[in-house]
Amino acid sequence: MKFGIIGAGIVGTALAVRLEETGHECIGVHTRSRLSYERFCRYLAKDHLALDELVSVADGLFITTQDDMIRTVAESLSLKPLIKPEQVWIHCSGSLPSHVLRVKDNLPVRCLSLHPLQAFASVEKALAILPGTHFGIEGDDQEFGEGIVKDLGGVPHHILASQKSLYHAGAVVASNYLVVLASLAVELFAEAGIERTEALASLLPLMRGTLYNLEEVGIPQALTGPIARGDAQVVQGHLEHMPSKLIEIYRGLGLKALELGENKKAQQGLTYPSEELNQLKFLLGKPM
Repeated sequence: MKFGIIGAGIVGTALAVRLEETGHECIGVHTRSRLSYERFCRYLAKDHLALDELVSVADGLFITTQDDMIRTVAESLSLKPLIKPEQVWIHCSGSLPSHVLRVKDNLPVRCLSLHPLQAFASVEKALAILPGTHFGIEGDDQEFGEGIVKDLGGVPHHILASQKSLYHAGAVVASNYLVVLASLAVELFAEAGIERTEALASLLPLMRGTLYNLEEVGIPQALTGPIARGDAQVVQGHLEHMPSKLIEIYRGLGLKALELGENKKAQQGLTYPSEELNQLKFLLGKPM
């Protein structure tokens, strides 16, 4: 495949490098930023081309701009007179569907979305972890997209375009909200007298252990702690000492933990004693 990159950020640069390594040819890059182009060329020395040049020659165009620019780029491309027939336009947004690229009904292109389910902090980090990264795929030619993902060493997953916002919300919960949970835990440790830097250092091994358990035994078996045990007295103690601004968050998470706890016990052929279950529901604010 002869491909072009539009938007020379971390993702676009890493994709170009890895695809070139697998035998595809990057014919050029287009970006508004001189600094991002110079960084791109440190990894892959390619010409800076106008959109007219890219759209007339490339088999595939990767639009790796910020999300709010993707449709604008597609609109600009659609105005070009010499679009190569059967060209594939690919964006890497986790929240936008592929059809955001179809700005005209008669465009002679296929529209595809390949979203790397990973947090890339730098080009070096992206290059290191692209192999093994899971991708969400949807659009006109998912088989073609699956081939690209496999060339990158990734793991493809086909998702529903109509529910892509929920897919992205799941990614946000797993990645961004993990940081939020760590922050919440550090805040509670600070209330108990542990300095914040020391608190995070002490919590990270616990969090890694939980991630290990998730890998080994999955959900809901990885759930441990007072709610999994049915220890209502411990939960009551948490709520009695907790800063009021955190109680609603704790209760919301606790209700989800209770649901998982019930599933875990059911898989083991067990149930919560009714008195403990009712007490937990009362403490966590679930209507009886």
